[in-house]
Amino acid sequence: MGGYPPPQYPQGYGDPYAAPYATPQSHTNGLAIGSLVASVVGVPFGLFCFIGGIGSIAGIVLGIIALNQIKERGEQGRGMAIAGIAVGAASVVLFIILVAIGVGLRAANY
Repeated sequence: MGGYPPPQYPQGYGDPYAAPYATPQSHTNGLAIGSLVASVVGVPFGLFCFIGGIGSIAGIVLGIIALNQIKERGEQGRGMAIAGIAVGAASVVLFIILVAIGVGLRAANY
């Protein structure tokens, strides 16, 4: 277009405006994402279909495995893994409470 050649820099220095060191980009752990998704999906299924305990337990297990992988590999997603464990645990506790209340109400009717 303009016919000008690119600027020449002294040997070994490269572009002065470029970052001096390229940092590797770490990615988010897939199990952490899966943990959060399984736990969140398990909540409505647990309340309405009574099969949500499976998703919540899967979310807890995936979250624990993800935390171990994140620690070993230096990946991102620790917050999602912890949130998946917390939501899954809360969902399981809520499910157990609802079942206990249902059993108690049923026993009271006899």
